[in-house]
Amino acid sequence: MANSIKEQQDILTKLNIHVLNPMQEEAISVIDTTTNTILLSPTGTGKTLAFLLPIIKILDPECQDVQALIIVPSRELAIQIEQVVRSMGSGFKVNAVYGGRPMSKDKIEIKHVPAILIGTPGRIADHFSNDRFSKKSIKSLVLDEFDKSLEDGFELEMKDIIHQLPHINKRILTSATKSLEVPGFVRLDKPTTVNYLNQKVVSKLQVKIVKSVSKNKLPSLLELIDHLGNQNGIVFCNFRDSIEVVSRFLDKNKINHSCFSGGMEQKDRERSLIKFRNGTNQILVATDLASRGIDIPELKFVAHYEMPRASEEFTHRNGRAARVDSKGTAYILKVEDEELPIYVKTSKGVNISKKAVRKPQHWETLFISGGRKDKISKGDIAGLFFKQGKLSKDQLGTIELKQDCAFVAVPKSISEALVDSLNNSRLKKKKVRVIIL
Repeated sequence: MANSIKEQQDILTKLNIHVLNPMQEEAISVIDTTTNTILLSPTGTGKTLAFLLPIIKILDPECQDVQALIIVPSRELAIQIEQVVRSMGSGFKVNAVYGGRPMSKDKIEIKHVPAILIGTPGRIADHFSNDRFSKKSIKSLVLDEFDKSLEDGFELEMKDIIHQLPHINKRILTSATKSLEVPGFVRLDKPTTVNYLNQKVVSKLQVKIVKSVSKNKLPSLLELIDHLGNQNGIVFCNFRDSIEVVSRFLDKNKINHSCFSGGMEQKDRERSLIKFRNGTNQILVATDLASRGIDIPELKFVAHYEMPRASEEFTHRNGRAARVDSKGTAYILKVEDEELPIYVKTSKGVNISKKAVRKPQHWETLFISGGRKDKISKGDIAGLFFKQGKLSKDQLGTIELKQDCAFVAVPKSISEALVDSLNNSRLKKKKVRVIIL
C-alpha cells in the first residue's frame, strides 16, 4: 500500500461524494486549526468523514506506529469506521478491534501495526495493558459517540487508556445529543464546539400510527409489511424475547428478514447486517442497538413494534429513515386503548388495507472462505464470478470483503448453480469454499 496522503478531493471521489455539507466544512476547518474539538451533530449527518479527513491529513507516512486512536462504544461502529477508512484509499493501514471475537485475530491483524486504530474501550484497554504496540506516537484521539460510551459504563476503561497517552495534541469528541458532560480525565482544555444540533432542519420524516384491533400486534405488522411491499426497513423491539416472537411470525409468513440484538454472537450480527445491506433480506428486526452506529443503507421506513422508554431513543430510531436529505416514515403500532408516550406529537393514523405487489426475493448471499489476509481483492472475486461463474455485470450484487472471508450477493435463482460451479475454486493461491449463507 502506497504511503502517500491523497488529496481530499481524490478521497471524496472514491467515496462518491461530490460536496461536503456545511457541518463537515466547518468541523474540518476547526479540527485542522485547534487542539480540542467537540463536534455535535445529529445521527446520519456525516461526522465520521468530518473527523477522518483532518486526521488523515496529519498522519506521517514514515511512522511505523499507531498515530490515531478512535474509541467507540460499539463493535458495529468500529467496523463501520474501519470500512469508511478503507474506502477512502488513504494509503494508511487501519484496523478495528473489539470484544466478541477471538483475541488471536486482533493479534494477527495488528502485528503489522496500523496508523489508525479503532476500537471499543474494553478491547483497547486490554491491548494497552499487554503492551501489544507502542503508544508513543499516538497524537490524535477521537472519542466517537462519547456520551454513549459513558452510558454503557466504559468510564474506567477510557480513563485508563487516556492516562497512557501523554503525547496527544489533538482531541475530538463527537455526540449526537446535547447532554454532553466531559469528565476531567479527558483533559479537554478550552475546546472549540461545533454545534449543529440546534440547526433548524425541516424534517422530511412522517410519523404515522397503525392501529391494532387486538393486543397481538403481529397481524397488524404483517398487514403493514404487505402494504409497504418491497420497501426496506427496521422493525424496532425493546427486548430480545420480542425479536424472537416477531422473527418466528415473519418466518411463518415467508417474510425475509434479519435479526439484530446484543444477545447475538458478533459474527451472527455482522452477517445479519450484510444480508440486510445487500438486499437478501428486506426487514431488520432489531433492538435499539440498531438505532445508531451501524452501517446500513438509506431506509424508507422504521416501525415501532414496541415503543422505546425515552424520547432520545425514539429520535435515534426515526433517524434511520429520513437521514440527511431523504424522506421516510416512522410507523407506530398501537393497540386501540394504548396510551402513547408524551414525546409522540402525532395522532395521524394510516390506512394499510391496500396491499402492494411484493416481488419475490431476488438476492441470495454466498460466503467465500478467503479474504484480505489471503491477498484476495474484490476484483479477484468479481473476476471469478464473471469468468468461471458466467455472470453478467447486472447479476453481480454487493461484494463485502473481510479479513478472512467475503460475502457476495447473487440472484437467488442461480445461487445453487453458482455454488456447484465455484466451490473449491482457487482465488490467488487459496482454494476457497463457496456456500449459501
